[in-house]
Amino acid sequence: MNKKSLLAASLILLFCLSAIALERQPASDYHTRREKLAAKLNGGVALLFAPPESGDEIYGYRPDNNFYYLTGWPEPGAAILIAGAQEAKDYTPARPYTEILFLPSRNYSQEKWMGPKLGPENPDAAKLTGFDRVASLDEMRNEIVKLFPSHWIKVYTDVPGPGEKSNSIQPLAWLENANAFPNGTSYEDVRPLVDSLRVIKDDGEIALIRKATNASIAAHFAAIRAIRPGVNEREIASLLEYEWGKRGCERVSYAPIVGSGINSTILHYSEDDNTIQNGDILVMDAAGEYSMYATDITRTVPANGKFTPRQREIYEIVLGAQKAAIAAFVSGKSHLQRNQPDTIYDAASNYINTHGKDLHGEPLGKYFIHGLGHYVGLYVHDVGEYSPPLSPGMVFTIEPGIYIPEEKLGVRIEDMFYVDKDGKLIRLTESLPQEPEQIEKLMSGK
Repeated sequence: MNKKSLLAASLILLFCLSAIALERQPASDYHTRREKLAAKLNGGVALLFAPPESGDEIYGYRPDNNFYYLTGWPEPGAAILIAGAQEAKDYTPARPYTEILFLPSRNYSQEKWMGPKLGPENPDAAKLTGFDRVASLDEMRNEIVKLFPSHWIKVYTDVPGPGEKSNSIQPLAWLENANAFPNGTSYEDVRPLVDSLRVIKDDGEIALIRKATNASIAAHFAAIRAIRPGVNEREIASLLEYEWGKRGCERVSYAPIVGSGINSTILHYSEDDNTIQNGDILVMDAAGEYSMYATDITRTVPANGKFTPRQREIYEIVLGAQKAAIAAFVSGKSHLQRNQPDTIYDAASNYINTHGKDLHGEPLGKYFIHGLGHYVGLYVHDVGEYSPPLSPGMVFTIEPGIYIPEEKLGVRIEDMFYVDKDGKLIRLTESLPQEPEQIEKLMSGK
């Protein structure tokens, strides 16, 4: 292929990559993450594999979260090798920091069906991907042998637990059969190391989560205005997906929950197929995913636009519980989950237990049946240990709820928060009404 043809091919690939819905952060962000992971490997090497291409999924191909976090690379069938710099010692030669993106050779027949792909032979591959080196997937065995010629190594990869699937099983088996690894090589799970990095979001991640949140807020506004007796729950769920989709979200963050009446008390209700009745309360837990990043929002509204006195009482208790949790937050000290020191869960739970009663005169605490919140990021219930206190860069929900099946009355209010660099708690969903008067006004069309 001559230079003009290569340039044309590169431009075509660059156009195809820019046409992908995903908004990619600067290449330096992903490079920084790879360097941070390398520093945690203790002389080992990280090997991660992207899922193979599949053309029959409902939403099409979606990159693996950890692979995408480290690469920003959205195409299937790739692999990465990361190894930290190491001085010579014992039988181990010195090596510099190393990162290689391995790409599969182009399959022109398959590309007719699935679209053009970037191949390792492209001279602009490193520039387009932001990697120090790009090599053919077929050369992985030889590259490993050159890097680790004699002494045993520790390979960090996604080691599956019982019943789990892993992208690494087949390629690692092939590499072992090809004698790619020195004798005595051991395997460690890379996921805890990557999880610890993913807990703290950088500015680019916050920006993408904010875009997912803003698109989902707009969808909630449209849905709240459309809710009324006689409308099917599925109509509202479909409207939500349409509204955030036209604002750039490529898929749902999770299966939308639109539950009215008794369905409002079912936490993971997903049928969304009941006709909304006059006098119902409706819980709407739904959000879109923007460029791989999720958000998570819940609002509870009266079907006819006006809370009954009892619905309003329970609603205000839940809202008060959320406000109590927010007031209790201290950056670097507070925890999110129950049974932890200085947990804001206790502030919410105590508020619920000391405000209001059920029909039998009992406290309402037993109707708050789930945790107060969870991390959000590349996955809606994002990875990471909860033992560290809530600190700058962490993104999470605060979502108290009360669910009383006997009264067909469920209320959940869920908002998105992050801790900024100064330790301030920022509500990403600030623009979406919470107060009952605001919701009633919105539903009246005012």
